[in-house]
Amino acid sequence: MKKIEAIIKPFKLDEVKDALNEIGIQGMTVTEVKGFGRQKGHTELYRGAEYIVDFIPKIKLEIVTADKLAAQVVSTIEKVAKTGKIGDGKIFVSSVEEVIRIRTGEQGETAV
Repeated sequence: MKKIEAIIKPFKLDEVKDALNEIGIQGMTVTEVKGFGRQKGHTELYRGAEYIVDFIPKIKLEIVTADKLAAQVVSTIEKVAKTGKIGDGKIFVSSVEEVIRIRTGEQGETAV
């Protein structure tokens, strides 16, 4: 199994979620996060005072899926979340040793 973590722009969440539903992804965890990469934040004006916003709001998606679906999930996220502008985000893929559904005790891919 693979765990796919994607950091995307907030306004792309609904599009990505719908696209993942279409390929059969039934569950994901979504977290509002803040961070920066090459963007390095930006400057804003508030009541005449200028201040620096170091951390940019983003959305973090976490999806655990079977190995055979991982490449399709990654390509779907990459295609749908891409705007072509700086700050589109990152996708991380890692291996998952075990998954256990707490309610039923199911293990492995059936627990996902």
